[in-house]
Amino acid sequence: MQTLAENVTDTLRGWILHGRVRPAERLEEVPLAAQMGVSRTPVRAALATLANEGLIVHQAKRGYQVREFRMEELVAAYDVRAVLEGLACRNAATLGLTAEQITRLRARLAEGDRILGHGVLRPEEHEPYQRMNVDIHETLLEASGNPWVRRFAVQAHNIPFASDRIILWDDHAVILRSHGDHHRVVEAVIARDAARAEQLMREHVYYAGVILRENYLQLLAAGEQAPGMRPSPRVAPGSLMPAG
Repeated sequence: MQTLAENVTDTLRGWILHGRVRPAERLEEVPLAAQMGVSRTPVRAALATLANEGLIVHQAKRGYQVREFRMEELVAAYDVRAVLEGLACRNAATLGLTAEQITRLRARLAEGDRILGHGVLRPEEHEPYQRMNVDIHETLLEASGNPWVRRFAVQAHNIPFASDRIILWDDHAVILRSHGDHHRVVEAVIARDAARAEQLMREHVYYAGVILRENYLQLLAAGEQAPGMRPSPRVAPGSLMPAG
């Protein structure tokens, strides 16, 4: 069971990753505690945790401020994710999945097929697709049997846009390709083809980073600005949402 501080941390992290709080916005203990209906103690612990994760920065006598990320930093996070999740799939294929893990993964794949079978990702299906996507990736990380791979992969997920928790693509072709990757990765792991499973997952995550960069550059070329995104090499959480 999570502690109150862990619950507060998860809530604040979600606000940052989804753009509810913006880059350069200040986060102060007293207003946050009042807003969340908790004491200052769990808020203080949560802010320290998020600063350690790199999502916020501490400023002397000014409290904490939401950090901005450069596009190069975000793409670098995808590079790290690709390596770690590829390794997780290699390990999972080598060890072999349990019957329960196979059942869970195939159920999630079927759920994704159903959601995308309409030819469009409906607004009401965004959250179910997110949960399905996260569950596939987390099941494979769990199946790796390596707690360090899982730990560092989770940390990479907590970088804006490198996270599956904010996958909200309206481009059906892109998201369909991403889900096709899920099928290929899972079947390679089940077949215990370690080399293929690793390569497929690395390509899957890498492609998500490519799409992020391409969309960002297209917005800049068009002179447009996504909600919450500044017209500079720095980007705000919640503005571009890549698949993967």
